[in-house]
Amino acid sequence: MKYLLWVLLSLFLVSCSNDYVAIENTLLTVEVPKNFPELAYDIDANPPTQLGFELGKKLFYDGKLSSNGFISCGFCHEQSSAFTHHGHQFSHGVNDLEGTRNTPSISNMAFFNEFAWDGATSHLDLFPIIPITNEVEMGETMTGVINKLIADAVYQREFEMAFEEGGVNAENFLKAISQFMVMMISSNSKYDKYKRNEEGGQLTETEAMGLTVFQQKCASCHATDLFTDGSFRNNGLPPNPQLNDLGRVEVSGSDSDKYKFKVPSLRNVSLTAPYMHDGRFGSLESVLNFYTNGMVDSETLDDSLQTQDGLGIALNDEEKEGLLAFFEILTDYTFINDERFSEY
Repeated sequence: MKYLLWVLLSLFLVSCSNDYVAIENTLLTVEVPKNFPELAYDIDANPPTQLGFELGKKLFYDGKLSSNGFISCGFCHEQSSAFTHHGHQFSHGVNDLEGTRNTPSISNMAFFNEFAWDGATSHLDLFPIIPITNEVEMGETMTGVINKLIADAVYQREFEMAFEEGGVNAENFLKAISQFMVMMISSNSKYDKYKRNEEGGQLTETEAMGLTVFQQKCASCHATDLFTDGSFRNNGLPPNPQLNDLGRVEVSGSDSDKYKFKVPSLRNVSLTAPYMHDGRFGSLESVLNFYTNGMVDSETLDDSLQTQDGLGIALNDEEKEGLLAFFEILTDYTFINDERFSEY
């Protein structure tokens, strides 16, 4: 299915010395892959345009968004690691301060309704506010960011060009970054080619076995070809006593959400180590071993992880080998090398 967004009729005038040049701002095509669910993001409320996308990309990689002028969104969300902070257990922010959660991947954001490990926001447009205002991440205020952009003549012109009701303001700022993220669709892994019967999608015997194991033992949470159902679950991870991170309950206020975190997508998972909300596992092998014999019981442990045979997911060595091979075919090399999303 495709959402075809055609040419925007408006033309913007850009002052160049004493001359004026007409620049056409075209709407971009947001194509939903055949094996994906419907978009969750309201495209009609903020249709991506070429100039809006380019502005959002520039903002994503601009350290101006932080209090020290150095930490950008792209600092922790690196394209080569599927827009995570590869190798860092926790996010590193201003003044080399460290957070308490692992940086989540950014891709396919337009297909979800809730964001961050605890679902702190339910709208993609509001998502950037969380890291910007977090004192150990970007350590800035929205007012501070907007004032810096207002003082920049180049940004003033770019905002006027990108939005029909132009001007540097918080609404247009957030819409621009959303337009960039909406276009960040990862859907061209070997697995996708297999599902769509495309060239290059033939699975090996081990990969096919891993897919079968995944469907039988993992897909209830890592559902659809987004590889997450978007829910919040307690997966039996022993709480880190030093962090005292209670998860979803800090947002919802309900004790039934204690130690629940958002089910992460497994797309590009081979590139996004370390794993879990607190980055405690450095390898996918460690993750599988945890699900086999590392869980702890609690009142909010997910029902799917409690069986007659005990806690966890029963996996033998052959099944683990198959799953690891399957995880590899979820890597989308087109996405991580797409120049549209690169900093340079």
